[in-house]
Amino acid sequence: MRITRIGSLVDGFTVQSSLKNPLRDSNVDCSGVHEKCRLMTRISAVSTQKPQILAIIGQGYVGLPLAMAAVDAGWTVVGVDNFASKVAQISGGVSPVEDVSDAQLKAALSSGSYKATTEISDIANASVIAICVPTPVDDKREPDLGLLRSAAFGIAPFIANETLVISESTSYPGTLRNVIVPTINSAKPTTSPKIYFASAPERVNPGDPVWNQRNTPRLVGAIDSESQSRAIAFYESICDAVVSVSTPEVAEAAKLLENTFRLINIALVLEFNQICSTAGIDVHEVIDAASTKPYGYMPFRPGVGVGGHCIPVDPLYLTWWARQHGGRAELVESADSVSHKMPRYVAQRAIDLVPSSSVNPKVLILGVAYKPGVSDVRESPVSELRDHLLSLGANVAWHDPLVQTWEDSKSVDLDWQCDVAVLAVKQPGMNFQQLTARGVEILDCTNTMKGCAGVTPL
Repeated sequence: MRITRIGSLVDGFTVQSSLKNPLRDSNVDCSGVHEKCRLMTRISAVSTQKPQILAIIGQGYVGLPLAMAAVDAGWTVVGVDNFASKVAQISGGVSPVEDVSDAQLKAALSSGSYKATTEISDIANASVIAICVPTPVDDKREPDLGLLRSAAFGIAPFIANETLVISESTSYPGTLRNVIVPTINSAKPTTSPKIYFASAPERVNPGDPVWNQRNTPRLVGAIDSESQSRAIAFYESICDAVVSVSTPEVAEAAKLLENTFRLINIALVLEFNQICSTAGIDVHEVIDAASTKPYGYMPFRPGVGVGGHCIPVDPLYLTWWARQHGGRAELVESADSVSHKMPRYVAQRAIDLVPSSSVNPKVLILGVAYKPGVSDVRESPVSELRDHLLSLGANVAWHDPLVQTWEDSKSVDLDWQCDVAVLAVKQPGMNFQQLTARGVEILDCTNTMKGCAGVTPL
């Protein structure tokens, strides 16, 4: 494993700078010049024969932040997305994701460094193509590579010779080598005999105020040495630290491990929360106490369950991959089962707070996004929570200041009359006094209302 550093330390590794400062002995402050020269050096290292244009397939939570980071690094970016409405929104300077501000997007558009389009043929002049499309699971909860295959097949006829194709989409080991490479090679022009391929699974945490495209280390694994060199040069132009691994399969497997680790630890604390609640022990005090150990422990907090585009999905790619090799990831399967049972537990806890005189309990869910500060509702555990509440005979409504519509329904005001409220996700702009002032009991699944009157902790 090799790590190149551009500006920041990566803990736990011996880091070697890949750059030299030719003006280090000068008394002139040329930091801005140095940065521009550094970026141009890295960009030109990707390809000396082609225009420095990056095409990104998919302009969502992964693709659009990547586009803005590349623009900041000096790339000209073409963002491709199938949804015409999203492209129109982006082209109008309105960002569909929280990690890209409208001001940042407008600046990129007005400078001519970025454009959004539905025309896949616009990638023809790109020296780098990054695939950033979702990789969900199907109805059997197995990998669904439909969008990834479609993206690879769609770009193939327009790929110029010596283009670098990078997959940032999360998938099981072997996806780049056995799915993307043959798909593109089977449909590419005869005038493009040499295409370079690499895997660099995305590491996006929507709404994170600290970690972003620049300061999050990136894993890069490619199918050959030249592909690896070009991919490393590309990411060095936009990232502080690039981690070179031996194969794309290592990069792909590492991404699955990262999020499976999180699922298992979250499932542990979800189960532990139920045990502590039954015993009358404050689970958060226990977690805080355990967190005083300076080694060998990492705190996780309980909630309604797991949600988002990674944690509920990526471990299922791992369990499927294990079965393809004749094994089983039993611990992962158990963690997945525990996490899916949590919304039912939360629903029952909420119903238990309803006065016995209420025949048709009315329950208000507060927050339906999968985490605070975002409008993303993908794989939100609140969906299962609502279903379980309905199965228990409840009349259910929801409120989320950041979500306009959710599963064919709209957010209600906080003055909606209810018997109990479930704080699933604490979003900015929620005025809980509107509920507590009229005596509505709140089941707090977020540990953000500790000690407040009329609030029961999960």
